[in-house]
Amino acid sequence: MGNSYFQFKKFTVFHNCCTFKVGVDGVLLGAWADVEGITNVLDVGTGSGLIALMIAQRNCTAKIKAIDIDNNSVLQAQENFRNSQFSNRISIKKIDFRKFLSKREKFDLVICNPPFFVNSLQSPENKRNIARHSVCLTHEELLTNAKNLLTEEGKISIILPLAEGEKAKNFAQKIGLALSRCTKVFPKENMPAKRILLEFILNKNNENQTLTEDFLLLETKQRGIYTKEYTELVKDFYLKM
Repeated sequence: MGNSYFQFKKFTVFHNCCTFKVGVDGVLLGAWADVEGITNVLDVGTGSGLIALMIAQRNCTAKIKAIDIDNNSVLQAQENFRNSQFSNRISIKKIDFRKFLSKREKFDLVICNPPFFVNSLQSPENKRNIARHSVCLTHEELLTNAKNLLTEEGKISIILPLAEGEKAKNFAQKIGLALSRCTKVFPKENMPAKRILLEFILNKNNENQTLTEDFLLLETKQRGIYTKEYTELVKDFYLKM
């Protein structure tokens, strides 16, 4: 849903600033995910490390493990982590998520801003395909593998386009996950929702779980004027918001 220049308020990277071009989706997910009381986090497909850094800022004790399959992304995230004040709580590794399952680790939160486009026209550039298409890790694989890594009270948090989100909800139910939070994201007034934020938990004994549903509007009718709700959600991460 577009890119913007992003700068953390509470730590410094790259010679007194952490400024890198990021998508709104990653910022939304990093600010929206429930991080209260968590101690062990896995950020799947970390990219530049944005979400891992946001979680470290929001939770002062959580230890975060970030992974990515792309070497350049790992190097970028590694530099961001190393130069942040959270470097002792964030680690990065180049690994395929499907191979990570053998590590026998459990997490309170598995978070991912995953590839969006399934079965759509692919770019001739392979790196862009990895970032934008589920050619390396399908959403079904993401949910299945993430479920196997959860603690008993663990959560999975993801952001998807609306149509893919509906498919993910249906698949999650089939594999024993319950939807616990759901936020539809509308870019502007009088426009349809473009993204959906989803939180899944283990569905223990097939019980009916409490579900919190709401929506978030990013901009008002006036271009560039953000809503109070969106501003409140992300204000700790933008210098100009």
